[in-house]
Amino acid sequence: MSENETINVQEAATKHEQILKYIESLNIGSKISVRKIAEMLGVSEGTAYRAIKEADAIGLVATKERVGTVRVEKKLRDQMDKLTFAEVVNMVDGEVLGGMTGLEKTLNKFVIGAMEQDAMMRYIDPGSLLIVGNRSTAHLGALEQGAGVLITGGFGTSEEVKELADRLELPIISSSYDTFTVASLINRAIYDRLIKKKILLIEDIVPQSMQVYALKAHHTLKDWQRLHEETGHSRFPVVDEWNRVIGMITSKDLIGAEPDQTIDKRMTRGPVTASVNTSVAAAAHLMVWEGIELLPIIDMSRKLTGVISRKDVLKAMQHIQRQPQHGETFEDLIWSGFCEEKGGDGHTVFRGTITPQMTNRLGTVSEGVLTVLMTQAAYHAVQDVKKGDLVLDNMASYFIKPVQIDSAVEIRPRIIEVSRKFGKIDVEMHLDGVLVAKAMLTAQVFEP
Repeated sequence: MSENETINVQEAATKHEQILKYIESLNIGSKISVRKIAEMLGVSEGTAYRAIKEADAIGLVATKERVGTVRVEKKLRDQMDKLTFAEVVNMVDGEVLGGMTGLEKTLNKFVIGAMEQDAMMRYIDPGSLLIVGNRSTAHLGALEQGAGVLITGGFGTSEEVKELADRLELPIISSSYDTFTVASLINRAIYDRLIKKKILLIEDIVPQSMQVYALKAHHTLKDWQRLHEETGHSRFPVVDEWNRVIGMITSKDLIGAEPDQTIDKRMTRGPVTASVNTSVAAAAHLMVWEGIELLPIIDMSRKLTGVISRKDVLKAMQHIQRQPQHGETFEDLIWSGFCEEKGGDGHTVFRGTITPQMTNRLGTVSEGVLTVLMTQAAYHAVQDVKKGDLVLDNMASYFIKPVQIDSAVEIRPRIIEVSRKFGKIDVEMHLDGVLVAKAMLTAQVFEP
């Protein structure tokens, strides 16, 4: 390798990547099709189809009913809790009566129009969505306030309202669902987005323009040493001529190597990789489980786009623990009714009541809910003695007696062993002093 040769690998774009770049260069609102892309860029329709599907997955385009595939503005993760009017249309199986050009606008809140119009208008701000029935004056008032309108019950609206919606570029949507149903659907969607937003992904901690240092299979120990002196790093991905990851090389792999020996004779082939859509928690689990310090980040073509170290992952997980929690998962809802206390022996005890939502068709607590309760008790017990996240490896559970609705239960976790990377916990559930369920868990512990 010459002194002037760069090891920061940048290869010519494939046809797939050329299509994605072309789509990204289009104006927002441009319509695209498989046939049009194939003809314009001189590629097969199969290649065009796969690229458009990936563009849809990463948020560059969206398919709209009665419109087709359209170039849209990619929604940032810090805007994930914001719904667009187009998404509302799909959610409620709606029909757009006017304001089609404003479908990509986001809504800040929704207002249910179940009151007199004067009172209703006090709650409507620009960017709101008014959910209301067959009330044309309310439709006009909302549009004039800068809000979109969702008409329930399958009703339409006047031509005057449609013309105003087109002029203001504010969508007016009709849905056959009733007001309660559409409000529930929208509320659930916003809540789900809050949950997704709090899950940190690799793309959140890896810069888009990250400089990545890599070696090629024909490079030698001398090349590794030169790159090591330049960067201070001792681990590097190994890529082929198309910048696809084919191996990993570390200082340990090169012990005893001759100066001119090529990297491909010493590298670890088929290394573990991740994508930008992999969660940070999953990456941490992968790195600890595989015993690796550096994780290459690849795109859908397996091309190297970045790297992430174990230090980066643990720092990010430490950041997660300091963030306020928005949105509740099923686990959060199941565990929310349990409180922590100290038992007579000084050990932690969790007490709570079995609610109707926790039961199965027989009226006893679901085995899945019991598993969640005992897992959560184990997690909180470990948190009391060691800061970090717990990822379950194995669990043996025994359901000894059925537990009825409204039963007040007591969960007693006992830590058998916990080290820097490993934990073993015994959990018992009691009802009126009688053992009803028991579990033994082994898990990996990730220190911040």
